[in-house]
Amino acid sequence: MLETIKAKLNEIEEKEQVRVIHAVESGSRAWGFASPDSDYDVRFIYIRKPEAYMHLEKTRDVIEWQLDDTLDINGWDLQKALRLLHRSNPTLFEWNESPIIYRTTEAWAELQPLIRACFMEKSGLYHYLSMAKSNYREYLKSDMVRLKKYFYVLRPVLACRWILEYQSAPPMAFSKLAEACLPRELKPEVDRLLAMKMAASEMEYGPRIDAINSYLDESIQEISDAIAAMPSRAQLPWKDLNDMFIRLVREYAT
Repeated sequence: MLETIKAKLNEIEEKEQVRVIHAVESGSRAWGFASPDSDYDVRFIYIRKPEAYMHLEKTRDVIEWQLDDTLDINGWDLQKALRLLHRSNPTLFEWNESPIIYRTTEAWAELQPLIRACFMEKSGLYHYLSMAKSNYREYLKSDMVRLKKYFYVLRPVLACRWILEYQSAPPMAFSKLAEACLPRELKPEVDRLLAMKMAASEMEYGPRIDAINSYLDESIQEISDAIAAMPSRAQLPWKDLNDMFIRLVREYAT
């Protein structure tokens, strides 16, 4: 599949006349708890030729290339990515932290100090807490629950705990989050659940696990209280992002 994905990226560059500067896995495979039938969620950042950014008409800033049972491929223009980075959009930090990298470039390496500088703890906490709450409320209240949905709540809760502890963007891999932030007494139960999830289909159900539910209840309340007490931080000046955008387009566009 790796060679197929690389070929798709080459195809995108040729047909769309762009340069892909970073491409990663963004879904359950990158999180470390893919099911046997999980698809590949490929996400990428691209740069167009300089003249494409000088037209009066708006150029589409998203490429949606393929969506089927195996591959889900789409990407963002660098301009869109930097605008969202200014708002500390969590998706971009996720892609930056993915352990599965299909392609990267010196251009992406140049962006790293700017990416770190734009991370705002409070925005990240709001994002992950909202994700945890909505999935918990919708999927984990019944006696029988979909196994994968436990990780759709556990992972954002642990991401919040990482942000509170380390004041940085959390790693994407669930194993790193669990090692750093999950209480020791819960690890055997979560390891057992993870093994079941990875051996089962995406739709597999199992009985609710009260010990994990109790931990999630307590964590969601604690994180909510921490956010309420946290001051907001000013955004990075636009000039820093504008300068980076102009330089990268000039240096790395096809």
